[in-house]
Amino acid sequence: PTVGLHISQTLDFFIYRLLGLVERTKEHALFVFTHRRMAITGEDVTLYDIFPISNDFAVVEVFKCLSRDISIGADTRVRLNFQDGDLEVRLPFGSHSRLFLSEVNKAWSGKTCQGKVKREGWNELKREGRHDLVRQSSHTASNKATMLAMPQFGLRDNLIRCELLKNEDIYTYLENFSFFIGTYNVNGQTPKESLRPWLGSTSTPPDMYCVGFQELDLSKEAFFFNDTPKETEWMKAVSEGLHPDAKYDLVKLVRLVGIMLLFYVRNEHAKHISEMEAETVGTGIMGRMGNKGAVAIRFRFHNSDICVVNSHLAAHIEEYERRNQDYKDICSRLLFRQHDPALVPLTIMKHNVVLWLGDLNYRLSDLDVDDVKDLIAKKDFETLHSYDQLKRQIDEKAVFVGFVEGEIGFLPTYKYDTGSDQWDTSEKCRVPAWCDRILWRGKNVRQLHYQSHMDLKTSDHKPVSSLLEMGLVNEESYKNTFEEIVRSLDKMENECIPSVTLSRREFHFIDVKFMQHQAETLTLHNDGQVPCQFEFIQKLDEPTYCKPWLTANPAKGGNVDIDLEVFVNRSTATELNAGRQQIEDILVLHLDRGKDYFLSVLGNYLPSCFGSSIQTLCQLRDPIQEMPLETIRELNTLLPGGNIHRPLDIPKEIWQMVDHLYRNAPKQGELFQQPGLRSEFVEIRDCLDTGMPDSLPGSNHSVAEALLIFLDALPEPVVPFSLYQQCLECCSNTSQCKKVVSLLPQCHKNVFNYIAAFLRELLKHSTHNSLDVNILATIFAALLLRSPTKQDLAEKRKTQEFFQHFLVQDLS
Repeated sequence: PTVGLHISQTLDFFIYRLLGLVERTKEHALFVFTHRRMAITGEDVTLYDIFPISNDFAVVEVFKCLSRDISIGADTRVRLNFQDGDLEVRLPFGSHSRLFLSEVNKAWSGKTCQGKVKREGWNELKREGRHDLVRQSSHTASNKATMLAMPQFGLRDNLIRCELLKNEDIYTYLENFSFFIGTYNVNGQTPKESLRPWLGSTSTPPDMYCVGFQELDLSKEAFFFNDTPKETEWMKAVSEGLHPDAKYDLVKLVRLVGIMLLFYVRNEHAKHISEMEAETVGTGIMGRMGNKGAVAIRFRFHNSDICVVNSHLAAHIEEYERRNQDYKDICSRLLFRQHDPALVPLTIMKHNVVLWLGDLNYRLSDLDVDDVKDLIAKKDFETLHSYDQLKRQIDEKAVFVGFVEGEIGFLPTYKYDTGSDQWDTSEKCRVPAWCDRILWRGKNVRQLHYQSHMDLKTSDHKPVSSLLEMGLVNEESYKNTFEEIVRSLDKMENECIPSVTLSRREFHFIDVKFMQHQAETLTLHNDGQVPCQFEFIQKLDEPTYCKPWLTANPAKGGNVDIDLEVFVNRSTATELNAGRQQIEDILVLHLDRGKDYFLSVLGNYLPSCFGSSIQTLCQLRDPIQEMPLETIRELNTLLPGGNIHRPLDIPKEIWQMVDHLYRNAPKQGELFQQPGLRSEFVEIRDCLDTGMPDSLPGSNHSVAEALLIFLDALPEPVVPFSLYQQCLECCSNTSQCKKVVSLLPQCHKNVFNYIAAFLRELLKHSTHNSLDVNILATIFAALLLRSPTKQDLAEKRKTQEFFQHFLVQDLS
């Protein structure tokens, strides 16, 4: 288990750390990690120190911190004694900390019956490299003492859930648990006024607060390094603005660049919060940049699973399809790990209640600014709402299927002159719109109010709030119902062996393409007398149950439809392009307490320039899919410098994309920063791979993103891995940087110089396209100079400094 903590240095100053209990060969130690922000993945943390739990270890003092303000809450302070000193920590309230201390005490108690712990073993782990000791994802063990946490009954689990659903009316009733949901796009501003008119606007104090911000910080530092002092400033403003008639604890803060979500609960409800998790997903350029995307939390309150999503979707009035795509990307990519790592991660929709808030950026269509303002003056919001893009997309079932939004009876929340209630008077004169929205999904939810707050004038948006009342589970009735179901199922157990019928055992995937999803469905029909559980298991001497381009969803479960999904990306395309791998695999479907079934997966992959090497592509004068497969395989076996015939100077595919952008996009705003459409990328990929049509389709943004994906998919980057270290060492010396580039293989050197020259041309039009050296260096250095191992922040800065030399002067 891991838990967030504060290591105390003085009474009023704290350093934020993560504390983890680690077991190794029946010995235990406490690992202390530092982190630059709210830690979501292993990349966010660094191992700081290791403290073995030995006979000298002791927990000498435990007491509750008295809250001096509502942002701290009733935390637990603990002093830990070690062989070399002591450590004072403050653990956040809640079940996670209670469970963590319980596990630490178990480990300590175990040592009192054993000999001395060898500290040298743990010191050896430190020397092995701290980054290697950090797992790519961390999650906290569930609170098994919570009565409402459903036990894992294996084969019976699905049936128990079904019976509980049938008897839901017995143990569900509406109770006054109120959730205040708030969203505010602050346009990069610092807090300049009290948030009490927004957050304290309810007559009685809410039980929960879910407060979301967008555009918290618009600086380049926040965009590229996810660091901002404004996180603390706005968190303090929120804490001071909550309802004054109750005390609140800050349970979770999660941020991605400028998208931040804070979750507060009243003190008396803290003990009922468990299984808290947080995740983020970026939907900016290449689906990675966090200027657009979402942050989310999920938790269990009493016996209800609740998910809260704060999102900032694509801007501009005409980009509603891009907003739809952002929504779908967030739903598919934002996954919460379960406390049992063997279980499939939870999607947003796998919760009893989903609360979705944020700057969704949907605008008003088919009306000019004067018509909109006329309807606003008449307060004819019903007519105005009929032109709302989000309403139209929901009516067409394109997005937010199953969600509810309350009736809108307030002024559009965008765009105002900052510091006033006056509509935008700038040259652009934006059409007013309801960009900032709150929706929900789930049973037993009732909205008490939905409004904007005109008193706040810090931003060009107005904040919005919704007060929701939720019906939750009657714990005692739930317990009794649950136990009765279990007793009845006990009689059925072991009566017969599980058995299933498979709808098919062979699966064929035809013409698989790079980054194009294909899926086939396998239906399991339970023809036995008891519930059954399946799992795909590894074959002998293989690390996973399937090839990396194949996924079974779900990979384990009960009587369900299973999607076998094929998706070839940058990590798998190279081997398939070269013919060293084929679309073929055997899956072993294991039935718990039953037999194994073998499934055959076959198909063919259409070679692509994406994922092919620069050397191979320079040998191809025709589109790659017009070449015989044997020729492609032969080219992929050539040693560097070996040629079948005189190669092209650069791959024609790079020339096509760069030439298209050079002719059509030198003055394009937000180039390489605004993502294109996925449908257009498919057309661009097919054009490059087949030669049809003659010119590249799609928007400038789609072609720009295709170029970035192409460079990212190269098996050997433009600057080969072998020269990466030299680039870091000479990054501050222009002549040495030029010397390293002169050492590149000829075709790689040509590509490097060609791209650098193109980017210099773009910089000549910076007044139109808003590009600068820092932006281009940050984006392209990460693609042209990829690290052969994990890259830290210092290395990223050095690669950017290296590439900047080729953007600020003509080196031809």
